[in-house]
Amino acid sequence: MPSESTPAPGEQPVDSDETAEDAAETDGGHETELQAHTIRLELVDEPGQLLAALKPIADNGANLLSIFHERGSLTPRGRIPVEVDIECPPDRFEGILEDLRDRGVNVIQADAEEYGDEVTLVLVGHLVDTDLSDTLKNIQDCSGASVADIDLSAPAGAGSSAHSSARLRLRAHAGETASVIETVREVVAEKDIDVIAPLEGRR
Repeated sequence: MPSESTPAPGEQPVDSDETAEDAAETDGGHETELQAHTIRLELVDEPGQLLAALKPIADNGANLLSIFHERGSLTPRGRIPVEVDIECPPDRFEGILEDLRDRGVNVIQADAEEYGDEVTLVLVGHLVDTDLSDTLKNIQDCSGASVADIDLSAPAGAGSSAHSSARLRLRAHAGETASVIETVREVVAEKDIDVIAPLEGRR
């Protein structure tokens, strides 16, 4: 037969359920409100890339809810699309996105803020010799657009210092393609790269 504790004289019986509830409410003062978010990424198909992409999420204090790894399909750049559901305090979400981009992870979509417009540009200049990967990273970081596809054309048999061209397709937020084009011009001007853009600034 289970033992039953008897309150000392002058004490009132304690309801264990009520005690647990009170402790949950007072522990830490108050609970921090968490918001759910969906981030869509594209990753290079190499070992460790998924783990590296998840690190900024953990480092910024977010909880990982689910991962949808679309290994059977590829993005136009030949990368693997990955959809990540997380929850975090409202003031940390932008920091997570910034951290992901700083580490070279391409964010295709963040919540409903999908890149709805596309613009195709042609870059002409010493693209290889001036580090094309660095140029693309700077374009993404400064313009807020996402590189959807790139097609590089270099003269056959020419060295890295020869002029080459690249057709660059960017995804931009709705209504921001003109701003993206202007930012791209400013970014590549430092490397003496010319930009050929559509007159309308849209596809």
